[in-house]
Amino acid sequence: MNNNFSLQEPLSKELELLLVILRDRNEDSIYPINSELFTNINWKLFIQLVRHHRVYPLIYLKLRNLDENIVPPNVIKTLHQEYKKNIFQMLNLSVEMQQVSKLFAENRILLLFLKGPVIANDIYGDISLRTSKDLDILISRTDLKRAEELLLNNGYERENTPFLLNEWKRRKHHLAYFHPIKRIQIEIHWRLHPPPTKEPTFDHLWERKRISTLTTYPVYFLGKEDLFSYLVSHGARHGWFRLRWLTDIDQMIKNGLNIEKVNLLLNKYQYHYMGGQALILASLLLNTPIPNKIKQLTEKSRSKKLAKISIKFIINMCEFQYQKDYFFSLKSNSQKFITILLLFYPSSADSETLKLPKLLHFLYFPLRPFLWTWRKTRKSS
Repeated sequence: MNNNFSLQEPLSKELELLLVILRDRNEDSIYPINSELFTNINWKLFIQLVRHHRVYPLIYLKLRNLDENIVPPNVIKTLHQEYKKNIFQMLNLSVEMQQVSKLFAENRILLLFLKGPVIANDIYGDISLRTSKDLDILISRTDLKRAEELLLNNGYERENTPFLLNEWKRRKHHLAYFHPIKRIQIEIHWRLHPPPTKEPTFDHLWERKRISTLTTYPVYFLGKEDLFSYLVSHGARHGWFRLRWLTDIDQMIKNGLNIEKVNLLLNKYQYHYMGGQALILASLLLNTPIPNKIKQLTEKSRSKKLAKISIKFIINMCEFQYQKDYFFSLKSNSQKFITILLLFYPSSADSETLKLPKLLHFLYFPLRPFLWTWRKTRKSS
């Protein structure tokens, strides 16, 4: 563990082994081997941890050549199966990523890929080393309607989305589309994060874009420092409950960043305490070396408090969405104020509680406190 920070929560032997493997700097194996780490391991729990944290590609490559007296053959077999499934998934997503990029370009819609094979290739140099369940793309909000039409005309179906008084525009930052034949999901983002967070405009992100070397047709994605800032904020919003997000941060720091630009972005968009949280967690759990020019971020009390909360999420494999207090604590004072105001804006739940004709939808505004109270009363009874 990094001596600059202390881990107060006890780790299971299985999680400790997982972290030791992820910290190891050798690409294809673990060396030297501390056999004591592998004794009395609950391998079923170990596999569960590896799957939950979505790090089976990295773990498999480190363990595959170890003696069966150290790691049971059935464990290697299970990891190998997950590894192969991920390769097929990433290849499939890569093909779709190129096709979508071409489709949008032919229809003059600019798009940036936020996640998926493109960042696996950029961060790890190999799409097989990172997992991804879908494709996330960012477009200008003005292109949203045309982008949706393109996907719907090409076999995608949109998720059920509440449209009461355009609620989705104020509460969401993306819409999901699923192709039932290809079994691929695409999320169209018109914002990087849910409102009311502060973030760069699409035009500014486009100016700093990069082109991927992964595909023959041009595929664009975020600039290096923009990607780091985005992954920091994304991981924070999810409580860092998957170690995969921290391995991204760890690898990007090792690959090298323009620290001055990182500092500028984190401070400008009020991600600095999230940056401190990410650096503390990465240093503590993965022994990530923290660049001196951003080490001050780890000294903020707010960053330390957030990191402490996330440690519990990681240890307990806790889903972040049930932690409303944590999510609220990420916001600035102005963002908290706007979030509270949004609570008074009608939601689809209100229309489900009381059906009103469209001409009377404006009544949901004065009725919302009563409808909310009614739902809470029914749940508690």
